Amino acid sequence: MQVVVSGASGLVGRALCHRLAAEGHEVRRLVRRPAGPGERSWDPDAGALDPAAVAGADAVVHLGGAGIGDRRWDAARRRLLVDSRVRSTSLLATTLAGLDTAPGVFVCASALGVYGDRGDEVLTESSPTGTGFLADLCREWEEAAAAAREAGVRTVHLRSGIVLASSGGALGKQLRLFRLGLGGRLGSGRQWTSWVSLDDEVAALRRVLDDDRLRGPVNVTAPEPVTNAAFTAALGRALHRPAVLAVPAPALRLVLGRGLADELVLASQRVLPAALEAAGFAFRHPRLPDALAAVLGG
Repeated sequence: MQVVVSGASGLVGRALCHRLAAEGHEVRRLVRRPAGPGERSWDPDAGALDPAAVAGADAVVHLGGAGIGDRRWDAARRRLLVDSRVRSTSLLATTLAGLDTAPGVFVCASALGVYGDRGDEVLTESSPTGTGFLADLCREWEEAAAAAREAGVRTVHLRSGIVLASSGGALGKQLRLFRLGLGGRLGSGRQWTSWVSLDDEVAALRRVLDDDRLRGPVNVTAPEPVTNAAFTAALGRALHRPAVLAVPAPALRLVLGRGLADELVLASQRVLPAALEAAGFAFRHPRLPDALAAVLGG
């Protein structure tokens, strides 16, 4: 199988490319710099993508986009978060739609932010989308793939939870504080956290590439979401460190800005992977303690 991957230098992209290569598949990486071996250059901001870069591929996986939680959301940052996703997705979708022979599947990253802040409500792919900046961004992001879908390409939107890995992502950023015994809940701690181990994220991606039943939105989250208080307590136990501190919501809003704090850190999303489970996908790490033990090498 020939697979084109954008965002291959990110946490999930690296792991996916490693697994595909280990399985003997051919991987082409889309990069914004001059291309090296196994790479093709593109410039989404300029709308530049040579169709030859994706021609002949069996699958295209698009994981690119500026980091949602990297800095405060001023007007310029919000525009970048939207443009880096929508322009690149639209460019890929339009290019795929114009090929004489399109790939069998176009897999595009999305996020649980599409559901908004939903309290204790249980959410699946059939749940309506929510409100707020992140929900609007995700809807526009997913809609940007319309050209590929309308051309008959099976199109999948991966609505991923917090991906657990010690080397990066949200967990990687927390580990230093927790290892010092300075970890604890965020805000009230009652908000639901939907998570997935990196191993299961990549395994779900591989399943999506192969399973024609999976199309449209697919939640990539472990089947047992937990509250933030439960998550931080489990992380403290896994590290054998206390996790009794708390960061009040007003302090988070002061440091991160109200938008980022309320929609990313304090928002509650109790999400279940209904589509994956209906397709018979078996999670290697369905429970948080087991996932943390595997990620942290415990």
